[in-house]
Amino acid sequence: MTDHITTPTPWDDQGQLEVLTFDLQGETLALEAFLVREIVDLLPETPVPGALPLVGSVVNFRGRIIPVADLRLAFGMAAAEATVDSRIVVIETDLNGESIQLGVRTDRVHEVTTLHRSASEQPPLVGMRWRRDYLRELVRREEGVVLIPDLPAIFRSLDAPARPAEPHLTLVH
Repeated sequence: MTDHITTPTPWDDQGQLEVLTFDLQGETLALEAFLVREIVDLLPETPVPGALPLVGSVVNFRGRIIPVADLRLAFGMAAAEATVDSRIVVIETDLNGESIQLGVRTDRVHEVTTLHRSASEQPPLVGMRWRRDYLRELVRREEGVVLIPDLPAIFRSLDAPARPAEPHLTLVH
C-alpha cells in the first residue's frame, strides 16, 4: 500500500486554519485564506489555443493577464455552465519557486471560516469521486465535510510531460 503523499496543510500552532469556503459541483472546498487576493464576478475569458483544459483561458484582472483554473477538470469532472452565483477567486501561490496569480472558478463562494485539525482526516482509499492525490485532507463540520485541495500537486501536474494528444501548457505570469 502506498502512503497518501500531499503538500502539508499549513495548520497554525493551535491546529487551526483560516480558509475561504466555496462550492464546486455540490461539494464544499476550502482554500487557505492567506492565498486569496480577491473574489470577483466572472470576467470575460479568452481561450488559450493549445492550453490544457484545466487552465484553458485567461482573464484581464486589474490590468494583468492571469490564467483561470477550473478545478472540476483536475478532478475528472465535466465543465459546468456559469450561474448567477459563480465567482472567480483570485489567489497568489507559488509554482516552481515563482509567485503567480491565478483565478479559480467556483460555483458559489461561502465564507471565511476557521477549520480545526482535530476534525480532519486523510481522504479514504475508496468511495471518493475526487482524485485522492489532489486532496490534502477532509474536515468535518456541522454543515458537512470540507475538502482541502492540494493546489501545489494539481498545478505541478501541469508541468508533467504532456500526453501525446495534449499540448504542454505554459502559465502566463
